Amino acid sequence: MAYDFSALDAHIKETEEWLGREFSGIRTGRASPALLDGIKPEAYGVRTPITQIGSVTIEDARTLRVVPWDKTLNKAIEKAIMEADLGVSVGTDDLGVRVFFPELTAERRTLLLKLANDKVEQAKVTLRGHRTDALKELDAAEKEGGMGKDELDRLKEDVQKKIDVGSVAIQALAKRKHDEISL
Repeated sequence: MAYDFSALDAHIKETEEWLGREFSGIRTGRASPALLDGIKPEAYGVRTPITQIGSVTIEDARTLRVVPWDKTLNKAIEKAIMEADLGVSVGTDDLGVRVFFPELTAERRTLLLKLANDKVEQAKVTLRGHRTDALKELDAAEKEGGMGKDELDRLKEDVQKKIDVGSVAIQALAKRKHDEISL
């Protein structure tokens, strides 16, 4: 019986993508439009993502510009960014809303590194959970008589190899984020 690794591969990929999204929300002192992805100002009575009510561009290394398509939404966007408590300054002018990123202090960098490490640990725990699930499926298949002991051992090794590759990818993401924070 050939075991289908597609579900395990999808779970591993999903975990890597989740970590990437989490890391994009960790501010490192450089302006990143991804930081504003989770902010939803009230527009026309509905909470709407900023990207759906205007454009977000990078003005310089520490400034973002949000240009709403409807200028009456400037105050709502400014309010939503301030309420998100991202540690940024916000200013409104005739073109839209400017978001200023302050310089990172050594204390803030330490906190960001700790937060990044927590996210990495969550991703590793998730990977271990996916490994456990796959191994349980293999054990169940062996008990049903669908495979022999040698094939079971080989498939378990394959599961571990896939988890190891996912773990290496997560460590690479973590190293990139650590380097970004430490600059």
